[in-house]
Order: sequence, then structure tokens, then C-alpha cells
Amino acid sequence: MTTRNPLRRRVAVAVALASALTLVAGCSSSSTNSGGGATGAATGAATGAVLADANGVGGKPAPGSTDNMELVVSVINTTNPYFAANIQGGQILGKKLGLPVEVIDSQGSSQTEISKIQAILASGKKVVLFVNTVSSSDVPPIISACKQADAYCTIWWNKPDDYEPWDQGNNFVAFQKHGGVDSGSCTAKALSDSIGSGGMIALGGVQDSTTSLTRISGLNSELKNHPNVKLLETDYADWDPQKAFAKTQALIAKYGDKIKGIWTADDGMQLGAIEAVDKSPLKGKVKFVSDGLYPPTIDIMQKAGNPIVGETFHRGWAASAIGLYTAYLAATGQIDPSTLPHEKRDSIFKINCITPETLSQATQLDKDPSAWVDQMIANGPWNTAPFTLDRGGPEQLAN
Repeated sequence: MTTRNPLRRRVAVAVALASALTLVAGCSSSSTNSGGGATGAATGAATGAVLADANGVGGKPAPGSTDNMELVVSVINTTNPYFAANIQGGQILGKKLGLPVEVIDSQGSSQTEISKIQAILASGKKVVLFVNTVSSSDVPPIISACKQADAYCTIWWNKPDDYEPWDQGNNFVAFQKHGGVDSGSCTAKALSDSIGSGGMIALGGVQDSTTSLTRISGLNSELKNHPNVKLLETDYADWDPQKAFAKTQALIAKYGDKIKGIWTADDGMQLGAIEAVDKSPLKGKVKFVSDGLYPPTIDIMQKAGNPIVGETFHRGWAASAIGLYTAYLAATGQIDPSTLPHEKRDSIFKINCITPETLSQATQLDKDPSAWVDQMIANGPWNTAPFTLDRGGPEQLAN
């Protein structure tokens, strides 16, 4: 429909930007060798030896064999700018390690995600896998398949709280995320401070998602400090901008001008919510907050009349690079997961609250993601600012 074209253009711009940055970094497309050859392997060997000393993992020598090794990035969909950035990070790392990268588009389906992962694992390649899971319940069958294929896997964002890497062996190298409660609380405070009083609505991601649950928990906890702000309704849009557009339209029809603010669990859904408001009588009257600070969000925040009053800052390309590199270190024998402390296997990384006033400082990192990945390879996956290890999980829901 023509009413959605502006939203599609914003998402397309985000995906195009991720692709452009990847090309600048010299990365190849999915399912192709990322290049580097002997140079990439030599770089990996040298940095691996340094990393072994720096992280105290037994002084292991240069990486073991990478023959027939492939990096795999599995994402929920390719329409959300965050997942496009996950792909970008994997391609940057693949270029530096001299390894091919394959991308799995789960298309929002757990069944599609699991079946595609199983197919790659059955290929006979030595697989190093990063998975941004559709649902928490997807993790056990994915890890079971990895164990059978002797693949090394890092899961980001979602898993059952009682399903821990150290109980599953070395193939489930690590679970990693940024703090969801921290994110939800940070943005809820920014929105409440901005509107002062009145109603707000909230859009979570996939309902069976620890990321969505923890962010909403942070929202609800923070709202206890703002009794004049009323949460009218929480709905779920599955991290999908188009679904967020439709959900927001329905909530506007239901609540009208009672809505003073909109909280979304990620920026992809925020884009859809903004588009819906802009096509309603509420245009210019609603404030927004969200998580991720994606490129289209930055564009909006830099314009006059910006309606976004709070964000959190993390990067999809950093998450996939951290996750893949952690699994790569295990696959090449540079770390033994069984000897790592629990906080390095169930890990919560730092997240930063951003306002329009601090936007320019935060976005400096976007100028050269490849340089940040170089630092991460040198420092190790837990020690590279601003996305350093904060604490161990599992994350507790706020009271």
C-alpha cells in the first residue's frame, strides 16, 4: 500500500547503509569466501597468540586448523536494521579471519531458523555459528544439533533462563546479550520525564523472547516512579516494522489523543510506530523512545521537530562480531569453554542511555566498525569499550 512506502524506504536505507559499510570494510556477500586468504589466516594467528596471553586462557598458541571452517550468521529477519547490522558484523569478521560467511534469514519463523541451521550443520563443514534466535525455546534444539555436528555456537539475546552453556558442553560456547531491564528502564524514564503525565502505549518484540520480557520488565518497574504516567496497553509486533505500523494504527484508533508517548522494545518497531502516528491526527503530539539507535533513528533525531526523546546504544555488528569471535576462539582451541568463568559463558554486556544531547558523541563509533572489530580481536570479546562485559546472567526481571 502506498501509505507504507515511507517506512519501507527508511528500512531499505538502513539495510543499504549496512551493506555499504560492509563494502567499505572490504567484506564479501553471504555464502562466499570473505577473502583474506593467507593474509587473513596470518592475522588471525597473530592476534590469537596475543589474545591467549591477554585473557589468561592458558597461553595457547596460534589458532588451530581452520580448514573447511565457515562462519554462519543466523538472524530473525532481514527487514529490521539491527539484523542487517548483525550480517554486517559477521562479514567484517569473516574478512579479517579469511573465512567464508553464510547468512540464515529465519523470516521470523522458528521452524525456518532451525531447519536452515540443521541443513548447514549437515554439510560437513566446520561451522562457527552466531544465532539471534527467534524465540527462547529455539535454543535447545539448535544446541543439540550443534553438539551432534561438533559445531561451536554462541547465542545472542534469547534463551531459557535454566538452559546454561556450562551444562551443555563446549559446543554451546556462550550466551550473550545487553541488559534488557537496563534498556527498558532507561527509555521509560526518558519518556516519562518528557511527557510528565498522561497515557502511553508499549510495543514489545516476540512475546516468547527474553529480550522482550526483560525490556518490558524494566519499563514496568520504572513506571512505578512516575505515577502520573499511565501505561494504556502493551502489545507485541515481533520486531517487525510493518507489524508495528499496523499495531500502532489499531491502538491509535482505540485510545486516540490519550496517547502522549510510545515506548517500543527496538528501533525497527519504532519506525513503524512513528509512521503510523505521522499518518494520524496525533502527528507532532507524541514522544517516542526505543532501543538500538539505528541509522534511520539517528536521521530522525538530527532533524528539526525530532519526536524521539530517549534511546539506548548498542550495535548489531558488534554483537555478531563478539559472538562469532567467541565461538571461533573455542573452535580453534584458543579457549576452552569449560574453564571459563560463568560470567564469560552467560554474559550481559554494557548498554548506554542516549538522549538527543548525547547523540553526536555516541555515533562516533559508526564511522569505522571495521576498526572496532580490529580492537575486539586484539582485546578479546569481553574487553572492548564501549561494549565490555558488565556482569554474568541470567538476567533477573525487575521487581
